[in-house]
Amino acid sequence: MASQHKFLYVLALVIASLCIAMAGDPDITTDFVVPSNIVNVTSNLFTFTGMRAIINAPPPAAFKVSKASMAEFPALNGQSVSYAVLQYPAGTVNPPHIHPRGSELLIVFLGCLEVGFVDTTNKLFTRTLQQGDMFVFPKGLVHFQYNSAAKTPVLAISTFGSASAGTVSVPTAIFNTSIGDNILAKSFKTDVATIHKIKLGLGFKD
Repeated sequence: MASQHKFLYVLALVIASLCIAMAGDPDITTDFVVPSNIVNVTSNLFTFTGMRAIINAPPPAAFKVSKASMAEFPALNGQSVSYAVLQYPAGTVNPPHIHPRGSELLIVFLGCLEVGFVDTTNKLFTRTLQQGDMFVFPKGLVHFQYNSAAKTPVLAISTFGSASAGTVSVPTAIFNTSIGDNILAKSFKTDVATIHKIKLGLGFKD
């Protein structure tokens, strides 16, 4: 009896491990997923016009992300893909962040862009991308992009391996949540006053 329980326990661990290893967008058993509010399916379902606002628009004053994920484009549900148009005015940064549910493949269309990610051994991989260059950010790893140019803007497009890759901003997750200032001070080996200064510098209310 004990050996049977042990077998079932090991089997449960194996199944759990497989589920974790296969985590991501679930496979669908139909050609596509129709939102519950759609009665008559037409080509409109598969068309997203949200990026029209970018064409011929003046460049933004700050870093801007225009998304086409499942939230904005419901037809992506079950398709394991989404897009983002990234606009970097001169000297702007897309701060360190994580996409927990999808890898990111970025291509630069205008300007030069410094990019990088940190793996689980804390090794930093960086590159300066030219127009036409591509760079992949593995799923779940901290990464960033920076336009170091003094005058030239950068335009890039990212494709994600998930209809809803998610974004966790490292500065926001650390300094704009309810983590206690004393915990942050001990974690960063500094004092509470310094934590307050960092929060103010990031524009977060203390």
